[in-house]
Amino acid sequence: MIQKLVIASHNKGKLKEFDMLLQGLVREVTNAAELRLIEPAETGTTFIENAEIKALAAMRVSGLPALSDDSGMSVNALGGEPGVYSADWAGNPRDFSKAMALVHEKMGDAKDRSAYFTSVLVLAYPDGRIESFEGRVDGKLVWPPRGVEGFGYDPLFQPDGYDKTFGEMTDEEKKTVSHRARATQKFINYLKGEKA
Repeated sequence: MIQKLVIASHNKGKLKEFDMLLQGLVREVTNAAELRLIEPAETGTTFIENAEIKALAAMRVSGLPALSDDSGMSVNALGGEPGVYSADWAGNPRDFSKAMALVHEKMGDAKDRSAYFTSVLVLAYPDGRIESFEGRVDGKLVWPPRGVEGFGYDPLFQPDGYDKTFGEMTDEEKKTVSHRARATQKFINYLKGEKA
């Protein structure tokens, strides 16, 4: 069992999700914000590259195993955009209402409303080992956005098999279906010594 783990993120929404998902599995969880770690530049062109950059940076500075997530929403009608650049579309400081409006504008009257969320987790150990875990959830985009729960593009995305957007789901509901929950379940299986 990992005794102490750093979540390599400053994102309050992600940290809240991880706290809930990892309860009772890791003795002590801290995060990059609490440790005042500088956010590294995400220069990768894939989710796994960016997740590795963040996990390795946090592990090197803290000397502890570090878990990072890189995730985003890919829209099929936009050739997979915004994808790995999902956060960038929200500008700086982040404004996801603008990002959602940009997705809507770029889609125009496209009939294909399908999209998917991807989450890639990377666990970096001080001894150099790296493990990765991927989760994905498919769905469709709605307009206007619905709900005030979650964060990011959640109010825009309705997962397949559900009549609610992520923005309308409670934490407990989202925990059963989200891309991050699916990737985290693979990580949990790994922690328990099961096949990831």
